[in-house]
Amino acid sequence: MRAVVYSESGPPSVLQLVDRDTSEPGPGEVRVRVARSGVNPTDWKVRRGAVPGQGLAFPEMVPDQDGSGVVDAVGPGVDRLAVGDRVWMLLAAHQRPTGTAQELTVLPQERVLPLPDGADFDLGAALGVPAVTAHRALTTSEDGPSRLSPGALSDATVLVAGGAGAVGNSAIQLAAWAGARVISTVSSEEKAALATAAGSHHVVDYTEGDTAARIREIAPDGVDIVVEVAPAQNLALDLAVVRLRGTIAIYANNGGDQVILNVRETFSLNVRLQFVLLYTIGDAALRAATEDVNTAIVAGAFGVGEDRGVPVHHFPLERAADAHQAVEDGIVGKVLIDVSDDL
Repeated sequence: MRAVVYSESGPPSVLQLVDRDTSEPGPGEVRVRVARSGVNPTDWKVRRGAVPGQGLAFPEMVPDQDGSGVVDAVGPGVDRLAVGDRVWMLLAAHQRPTGTAQELTVLPQERVLPLPDGADFDLGAALGVPAVTAHRALTTSEDGPSRLSPGALSDATVLVAGGAGAVGNSAIQLAAWAGARVISTVSSEEKAALATAAGSHHVVDYTEGDTAARIREIAPDGVDIVVEVAPAQNLALDLAVVRLRGTIAIYANNGGDQVILNVRETFSLNVRLQFVLLYTIGDAALRAATEDVNTAIVAGAFGVGEDRGVPVHHFPLERAADAHQAVEDGIVGKVLIDVSDDL
Protein backbone atom coordinates (compact mmCIF):
# COMPACT_ATOMS: atom_id res chain seq x y z
CA MET A 1 0.00 0.00 0.00
CA ARG A 2 1.05 3.63 -0.48
CA ALA A 3 1.91 5.66 2.59
CA VAL A 4 3.48 9.03 3.37
CA VAL A 5 6.23 8.69 5.96
CA TYR A 6 8.98 10.68 7.64
CA SER A 7 11.95 9.48 9.68
CA GLU A 8 13.31 12.83 10.83
CA SER A 9 11.74 16.05 12.03
CA GLY A 10 11.79 19.07 9.77
CA PRO A 11 10.00 20.92 6.95
CA PRO A 12 7.43 19.32 4.64
CA SER A 13 10.24 18.04 2.41
CA VAL A 14 10.94 15.26 4.95
CA LEU A 15 7.65 13.62 3.88
CA GLN A 16 8.17 10.78 1.43
CA LEU A 17 5.71 8.57 -0.47
CA VAL A 18 6.63 4.89 -0.09
CA ASP A 19 5.18 1.41 -0.39
CA ARG A 20 4.60 -0.37 2.92
CA ASP A 21 3.27 -3.73 3.99
CA THR A 22 -0.34 -3.87 5.13
CA SER A 23 -0.85 -4.39 8.89
CA GLU A 24 -3.50 -6.64 10.37
CA PRO A 25 -5.76 -5.29 13.15
CA GLY A 26 -5.11 -6.73 16.59
CA PRO A 27 -7.56 -7.18 19.49
CA GLY A 28 -9.88 -4.17 19.74
CA GLU A 29 -8.46 -2.64 16.57
CA VAL A 30 -10.01 -1.63 13.24
CA ARG A 31 -8.37 -1.29 9.85
CA VAL A 32 -9.72 1.52 7.70
CA ARG A 33 -9.27 2.05 3.98
CA VAL A 34 -8.67 5.80 3.95
CA ALA A 35 -10.59 8.07 1.60
CA ARG A 36 -9.42 11.44 2.94
CA SER A 37 -6.69 12.49 5.36
CA GLY A 38 -7.26 15.79 7.16
CA VAL A 39 -4.27 18.07 7.83
CA ASN A 40 -4.25 20.31 10.92
CA PRO A 41 -1.67 22.66 12.44
CA THR A 42 -0.94 20.03 15.09
CA ASP A 43 0.25 17.69 12.32
CA TRP A 44 2.96 19.98 11.01
CA LYS A 45 3.98 21.00 14.52
CA VAL A 46 4.54 17.34 15.44
CA ARG A 47 6.42 16.81 12.17
CA ARG A 48 8.71 19.78 12.82
CA GLY A 49 9.23 18.87 16.47
CA ALA A 50 9.42 21.19 19.46
CA VAL A 51 13.10 21.71 18.63
CA PRO A 52 14.33 21.43 15.01
CA GLY A 53 16.24 18.22 14.50
CA GLN A 54 15.00 16.53 17.67
CA GLY A 55 14.43 12.80 17.64
CA LEU A 56 11.07 11.31 16.71
CA ALA A 57 8.90 9.23 19.01
CA PHE A 58 9.15 6.36 16.49
CA PRO A 59 11.79 5.48 13.87
CA GLU A 60 9.29 6.10 11.08
CA MET A 61 5.97 7.94 11.25
CA VAL A 62 2.90 8.45 9.10
CA PRO A 63 1.38 11.92 9.69
CA ASP A 64 -2.13 13.26 10.25
CA GLN A 65 -4.58 12.73 13.11
CA ASP A 66 -7.87 13.01 11.21
CA GLY A 67 -9.39 11.10 8.34
CA SER A 68 -12.35 9.28 6.85
CA GLY A 69 -12.91 6.06 4.99
CA VAL A 70 -14.44 2.58 5.13
CA VAL A 71 -13.74 -0.21 7.62
CA ASP A 72 -11.65 -2.82 5.81
CA ALA A 73 -11.08 -5.37 8.61
CA VAL A 74 -11.72 -5.74 12.34
CA GLY A 75 -9.72 -7.49 15.05
CA PRO A 76 -10.95 -9.76 17.83
CA GLY A 77 -13.25 -8.07 20.35
CA VAL A 78 -14.44 -5.26 18.08
CA ASP A 79 -18.16 -4.88 18.73
CA ARG A 80 -19.10 -1.40 17.52
CA LEU A 81 -18.00 -1.51 13.89
CA ALA A 82 -18.15 -3.91 10.96
CA VAL A 83 -16.46 -4.29 7.59
CA GLY A 84 -18.01 -1.84 5.13
CA ASP A 85 -18.97 0.81 7.70
CA ARG A 86 -18.27 4.41 6.67
CA VAL A 87 -16.28 6.11 9.41
CA TRP A 88 -14.33 9.13 10.55
CA MET A 89 -11.17 9.01 12.64
CA LEU A 90 -9.47 11.13 15.25
CA LEU A 91 -6.20 10.94 17.20
CA ALA A 92 -4.93 8.43 14.63
CA ALA A 93 -1.28 9.36 15.18
CA HIS A 94 -1.45 10.17 18.89
CA GLN A 95 1.17 8.03 20.68
CA ARG A 96 1.19 5.82 17.57
CA PRO A 97 3.50 5.78 14.54
CA THR A 98 0.77 5.56 11.91
CA GLY A 99 -1.67 8.35 11.04
CA THR A 100 -4.13 8.67 8.17
CA ALA A 101 -1.85 9.74 5.28
CA GLN A 102 -1.82 6.18 3.92
CA GLU A 103 -4.16 3.87 2.07
CA LEU A 104 -4.84 1.61 5.05
CA THR A 105 -4.52 2.53 8.72
CA VAL A 106 -5.07 0.49 11.89
CA LEU A 107 -6.55 2.16 14.97
CA PRO A 108 -8.14 1.27 18.30
CA GLN A 109 -11.90 1.10 17.75
CA GLU A 110 -12.42 4.00 20.20
CA ARG A 111 -10.75 6.32 17.68
CA VAL A 112 -13.01 5.27 14.81
CA LEU A 113 -16.53 6.74 14.70
CA PRO A 114 -19.50 6.02 12.43
CA LEU A 115 -19.96 8.62 9.71
CA PRO A 116 -23.65 9.57 9.53
CA ASP A 117 -25.62 8.87 6.37
CA GLY A 118 -25.50 11.82 4.04
CA ALA A 119 -22.12 13.05 5.32
CA ASP A 120 -19.40 12.76 2.69
CA PHE A 121 -15.78 11.81 3.24
CA ASP A 122 -14.68 15.45 3.03
CA LEU A 123 -16.75 16.26 6.09
CA GLY A 124 -15.60 13.12 7.90
CA ALA A 125 -11.93 14.04 7.49
CA ALA A 126 -12.58 17.60 8.69
CA LEU A 127 -14.15 16.68 12.03
CA GLY A 128 -11.60 15.35 14.51
CA VAL A 129 -9.24 18.04 15.77
CA PRO A 130 -11.35 21.14 14.94
CA ALA A 131 -14.80 19.88 15.93
CA VAL A 132 -13.82 18.03 19.10
CA THR A 133 -11.64 20.94 20.26
CA ALA A 134 -14.49 23.38 19.63
CA HIS A 135 -16.96 21.17 21.50
CA ARG A 136 -14.67 21.04 24.52
CA ALA A 137 -14.19 24.82 24.48
CA LEU A 138 -17.96 25.31 24.56
CA THR A 139 -18.66 22.84 27.39
CA THR A 140 -16.25 23.68 30.21
CA SER A 141 -18.02 26.69 31.73
CA GLU A 142 -19.05 26.76 35.38
CA ASP A 143 -22.58 27.84 34.50
CA GLY A 144 -22.81 26.13 31.12
CA PRO A 145 -23.73 22.71 29.73
CA SER A 146 -21.42 19.70 29.52
CA ARG A 147 -23.17 18.51 26.34
CA LEU A 148 -24.39 20.32 23.26
CA SER A 149 -27.85 20.02 21.73
CA PRO A 150 -30.49 22.43 20.44
CA GLY A 151 -31.16 24.94 23.23
CA ALA A 152 -28.19 23.94 25.40
CA LEU A 153 -26.64 27.42 24.95
CA SER A 154 -29.85 29.38 24.38
CA ASP A 155 -29.07 31.89 27.14
CA ALA A 156 -25.38 32.29 26.24
CA THR A 157 -23.35 34.70 24.15
CA VAL A 158 -20.22 33.15 22.66
CA LEU A 159 -17.29 35.13 21.29
CA VAL A 160 -15.15 33.22 18.79
CA ALA A 161 -11.72 34.68 18.12
CA GLY A 162 -10.61 33.97 14.58
CA GLY A 163 -13.98 32.95 13.23
CA ALA A 164 -12.55 31.96 9.84
CA GLY A 165 -10.17 29.36 11.29
CA ALA A 166 -10.92 25.64 11.43
CA VAL A 167 -11.64 25.46 15.18
CA GLY A 168 -13.31 28.85 15.07
CA ASN A 169 -15.60 27.70 12.27
CA SER A 170 -16.51 24.55 14.20
CA ALA A 171 -17.18 26.58 17.33
CA ILE A 172 -19.51 28.92 15.43
CA GLN A 173 -21.47 26.07 13.88
CA LEU A 174 -21.81 24.12 17.13
CA ALA A 175 -22.63 27.17 19.25
CA ALA A 176 -25.27 28.39 16.78
CA TRP A 177 -26.81 24.88 16.64
CA ALA A 178 -26.96 24.87 20.44
CA GLY A 179 -28.84 28.19 20.43
CA ALA A 180 -26.12 30.67 21.43
CA ARG A 181 -25.80 34.19 20.15
CA VAL A 182 -22.44 34.10 18.38
CA ILE A 183 -20.00 36.96 17.87
CA SER A 184 -16.85 36.42 15.81
CA THR A 185 -13.72 38.51 15.40
CA VAL A 186 -12.00 38.53 12.00
CA SER A 187 -9.38 40.53 10.13
CA SER A 188 -10.94 41.08 6.69
CA GLU A 189 -14.18 41.27 4.75
CA GLU A 190 -13.47 37.88 3.19
CA LYS A 191 -13.12 36.24 6.61
CA ALA A 192 -16.21 38.08 7.82
CA ALA A 193 -18.17 36.45 5.01
CA LEU A 194 -16.88 33.01 6.05
CA ALA A 195 -17.79 33.54 9.70
CA THR A 196 -21.26 34.69 8.69
CA ALA A 197 -21.71 31.65 6.45
CA ALA A 198 -20.77 29.44 9.43
CA GLY A 199 -23.62 30.97 11.42
CA SER A 200 -22.12 33.88 13.32
CA HIS A 201 -24.78 36.45 14.17
CA HIS A 202 -22.33 39.34 14.56
CA VAL A 203 -18.87 39.85 13.07
CA VAL A 204 -16.32 42.39 14.31
CA ASP A 205 -13.21 43.30 12.32
CA TYR A 206 -10.55 43.67 14.99
CA THR A 207 -8.32 45.70 12.68
CA GLU A 208 -10.75 48.62 12.75
CA GLY A 209 -11.81 50.80 15.69
CA ASP A 210 -12.34 49.85 19.33
CA THR A 211 -13.01 46.11 19.26
CA ALA A 212 -13.96 45.83 22.93
CA ALA A 213 -16.45 48.69 22.66
CA ARG A 214 -18.07 47.17 19.59
CA ILE A 215 -18.42 43.80 21.28
CA ARG A 216 -19.91 45.47 24.39
CA GLU A 217 -22.46 47.22 22.17
CA ILE A 218 -23.63 43.79 21.07
CA ALA A 219 -23.35 42.19 24.54
CA PRO A 220 -23.63 44.92 27.20
CA ASP A 221 -23.49 42.39 30.05
CA GLY A 222 -20.46 40.66 28.59
CA VAL A 223 -19.97 37.35 26.78
CA ASP A 224 -20.34 34.03 28.54
CA ILE A 225 -17.69 32.07 26.67
CA VAL A 226 -14.66 33.17 24.67
CA VAL A 227 -13.18 30.58 22.31
CA GLU A 228 -9.61 31.87 22.10
CA VAL A 229 -6.88 31.06 19.58
CA ALA A 230 -4.35 33.82 20.42
CA PRO A 231 -4.25 34.56 24.17
CA ALA A 232 -0.94 36.45 24.04
CA GLN A 233 -2.55 39.02 21.76
CA ASN A 234 -6.15 38.89 22.92
CA LEU A 235 -6.31 38.29 26.67
CA ALA A 236 -6.74 41.99 27.49
CA LEU A 237 -9.64 42.16 25.03
CA ASP A 238 -11.15 38.97 26.41
CA LEU A 239 -11.07 40.30 29.97
CA ALA A 240 -12.66 43.55 28.78
CA VAL A 241 -15.67 41.76 27.29
CA VAL A 242 -16.20 38.59 29.36
CA ARG A 243 -18.98 38.63 31.93
CA LEU A 244 -18.65 37.82 35.62
CA ARG A 245 -17.91 34.10 36.06
CA GLY A 246 -17.41 33.76 32.32
CA THR A 247 -14.98 31.37 30.67
CA ILE A 248 -12.07 32.05 28.34
CA ALA A 249 -11.33 28.72 26.65
CA ILE A 250 -7.81 28.78 25.19
CA TYR A 251 -6.97 26.12 22.62
CA ALA A 252 -3.88 27.49 20.81
CA ASN A 253 -0.89 29.80 21.20
CA ASN A 254 -1.09 31.78 17.96
CA GLY A 255 0.80 35.02 18.32
CA GLY A 256 3.08 33.95 21.17
CA ASP A 257 3.65 31.61 24.09
CA GLN A 258 3.74 34.14 26.92
CA VAL A 259 0.71 35.79 28.52
CA ILE A 260 0.88 38.67 30.99
CA LEU A 261 -1.90 38.25 33.53
CA ASN A 262 -3.21 41.04 35.76
CA VAL A 263 -4.18 39.00 38.80
CA ARG A 264 -6.42 41.59 40.45
CA GLU A 265 -8.33 42.30 37.25
CA THR A 266 -8.78 38.61 36.58
CA PHE A 267 -9.89 37.38 39.98
CA SER A 268 -12.26 40.30 40.44
CA LEU A 269 -14.22 38.89 37.50
CA ASN A 270 -14.20 35.35 38.92
CA VAL A 271 -13.32 34.43 35.36
CA ARG A 272 -12.19 30.94 34.38
CA LEU A 273 -9.16 30.52 32.11
CA GLN A 274 -9.79 27.08 30.65
CA PHE A 275 -6.98 25.55 28.63
CA VAL A 276 -8.08 23.00 26.04
CA LEU A 277 -5.81 20.36 24.49
CA LEU A 278 -7.49 17.58 22.56
CA TYR A 279 -4.92 14.92 23.45
CA THR A 280 -5.53 15.05 27.20
CA ILE A 281 -9.18 16.00 27.66
CA GLY A 282 -10.06 12.44 28.68
CA ASP A 283 -12.23 9.64 27.34
CA ALA A 284 -15.52 11.00 28.69
CA ALA A 285 -15.05 14.39 27.01
CA LEU A 286 -13.99 12.74 23.76
CA ARG A 287 -17.04 10.49 23.79
CA ALA A 288 -19.39 13.37 24.53
CA ALA A 289 -17.89 15.48 21.75
CA THR A 290 -18.01 12.80 19.06
CA GLU A 291 -21.59 11.88 19.92
CA ASP A 292 -22.76 15.52 19.89
CA VAL A 293 -20.90 16.30 16.65
CA ASN A 294 -22.54 13.34 14.94
CA THR A 295 -25.93 14.50 16.23
CA ALA A 296 -25.31 17.96 14.77
CA ILE A 297 -24.37 16.40 11.43
CA VAL A 298 -27.56 14.32 11.35
CA ALA A 299 -29.53 17.50 12.09
CA GLY A 300 -27.90 19.22 9.12
CA ALA A 301 -26.30 21.77 11.42
CA PHE A 302 -22.63 21.01 10.74
CA GLY A 303 -20.74 20.82 7.47
CA VAL A 304 -17.79 21.93 5.36
CA GLY A 305 -17.49 23.95 2.17
CA GLU A 306 -17.88 27.59 1.16
CA ASP A 307 -21.54 27.60 2.20
CA ARG A 308 -20.47 26.56 5.71
CA GLY A 309 -17.68 29.10 5.94
CA VAL A 310 -14.80 26.69 5.43
CA PRO A 311 -13.40 26.30 1.90
CA VAL A 312 -11.95 22.85 1.17
CA HIS A 313 -8.57 22.42 -0.53
CA HIS A 314 -7.72 19.02 -2.03
CA PHE A 315 -4.26 17.55 -2.62
CA PRO A 316 -3.41 14.07 -3.96
CA LEU A 317 -1.44 11.72 -1.71
CA GLU A 318 1.77 12.27 -3.69
CA ARG A 319 1.52 15.97 -2.84
CA ALA A 320 1.20 15.49 0.91
CA ALA A 321 4.17 17.80 1.44
CA ASP A 322 2.34 20.59 -0.42
CA ALA A 323 -0.74 19.98 1.73
CA HIS A 324 1.32 20.32 4.89
CA GLN A 325 3.00 23.44 3.54
CA ALA A 326 -0.39 25.01 2.81
CA VAL A 327 -1.52 24.51 6.41
CA GLU A 328 1.81 25.71 7.74
CA ASP A 329 1.48 28.86 5.61
CA GLY A 330 -1.93 29.57 7.18
CA ILE A 331 -4.24 28.85 4.26
CA VAL A 332 -7.86 29.72 5.05
CA GLY A 333 -10.09 26.66 4.95
CA LYS A 334 -9.66 22.92 5.35
CA VAL A 335 -6.83 21.02 3.70
CA LEU A 336 -7.57 17.42 2.75
CA ILE A 337 -5.37 14.77 1.17
CA ASP A 338 -7.28 12.59 -1.32
CA VAL A 339 -6.00 9.12 -0.51
CA SER A 340 -8.67 7.18 -2.42
CA ASP A 341 -11.59 8.27 -4.60
CA ASP A 342 -13.09 4.83 -5.29
CA LEU A 343 -14.77 4.08 -1.96
